[in-house]
Amino acid sequence: MPFPALQMSTSDPAFWTMVMTVIMAASFVVIAAAMVTMAVVVRRVVRIVGEVERRVEPLMERVAGLADQARLIAAEGKVVAEQVGVMSGHLSTATMHFSESMALVKQEVRELKELVGVSAETARDKVEMISRSIDETHQQLMVTTNFITGKVINPARELAAIMAGVRRGLEVLVAPAPKQIDQSYAEDEMFIG
Repeated sequence: MPFPALQMSTSDPAFWTMVMTVIMAASFVVIAAAMVTMAVVVRRVVRIVGEVERRVEPLMERVAGLADQARLIAAEGKVVAEQVGVMSGHLSTATMHFSESMALVKQEVRELKELVGVSAETARDKVEMISRSIDETHQQLMVTTNFITGKVINPARELAAIMAGVRRGLEVLVAPAPKQIDQSYAEDEMFIG
C-alpha cells in the first residue's frame, strides 16, 4: 500500500506544507550534527591548548630566571661602563637582544594557542640565544675588567709610588745642607746651667 503523502497532488497546499516540514526537520538534524561536531572540535582544541600552556610555562619560568640574571649582569656593567665607554655598546646589544627575544616569546605564546605548539621550538632557540648572549657579555665584562686592572690601574699605582719616591728624593736633594752644631748655636746657648 503506497504512502498517502506520495499520492498528494503538487497543487495541494498540504503537500507543500509537508515538504517544508521535512526540509526543516532535515535542517535541524544537520544543525544538530554540526553543533555536536563543533563541540567535539572545541573540546579537543581546549585540551590541546591546555597541553601547550603546560609545555610553555617552564619556558616562561626559565625566561624570567634569565631576566633576573640579565639584571644582575647589567648592574655589574654599570660600574665598568663608567671606566670604559666601549662596554656600554655590548650591554646595550645584550639588552636589545633580550628585549627582542622577550617580545618574540610573548608573540610565540599567543601564536601557540592558534598553532597548537608549532612555535615552541623557536622559543627554546631564542632562550638559548639570550643565554649565550648573556654569557658572552659577562665574559667580555670580566675580560675588560681584568684588562683595565692589569693595564691601567696597576701601572698607575706603580707610577704613583715611583713619583712619590722621586719627590722625596728631590726634597732631600734640594733641601739646604744642615749646619754644624758648633756653628748653629752661640756659646751662651750651649751653656746649661
